[in-house]
Amino acid sequence: MITIPSHPRYLSVIRSVTATMADIYGMADRAREDVKLAVDEACSNVMKYAYRGDTGRKIVVKFFIRKAFEVVIEDSGIKARPESIEGRSLDDVRPGGLGVHFIRRTFDVFAFDQRKKKGNRLRLIRHRREEDEDRDRGQ
Repeated sequence: MITIPSHPRYLSVIRSVTATMADIYGMADRAREDVKLAVDEACSNVMKYAYRGDTGRKIVVKFFIRKAFEVVIEDSGIKARPESIEGRSLDDVRPGGLGVHFIRRTFDVFAFDQRKKKGNRLRLIRHRREEDEDRDRGQ
């Protein structure tokens, strides 16, 4: 578990810890990079939407390595409305707004825990994939 201030300068810490945990899990290099960037994007979204840029708040990121690779991101900010979370159209070619697409492509599960009364708890789960198995076999 890691707790960081909700300031963008701490995202490098999140990326580093996520990459290390993915490596421990045995994730293939490309998958590790995707997971690292997806978790970074999710934390950036907490800063931008849940905390509305308030850099004095906290973000808690927990990692669980079991049969799957799980990341839980918690905040005490504005409650997300999962039904309204979607990236902009992929046909709308311009910078930004594609983070949710990337997170959903990278992880098998993207779910908010509605039991959390204040703030948000986002669960991201990635099951072991064939490219990870190839790495384990040294290929």
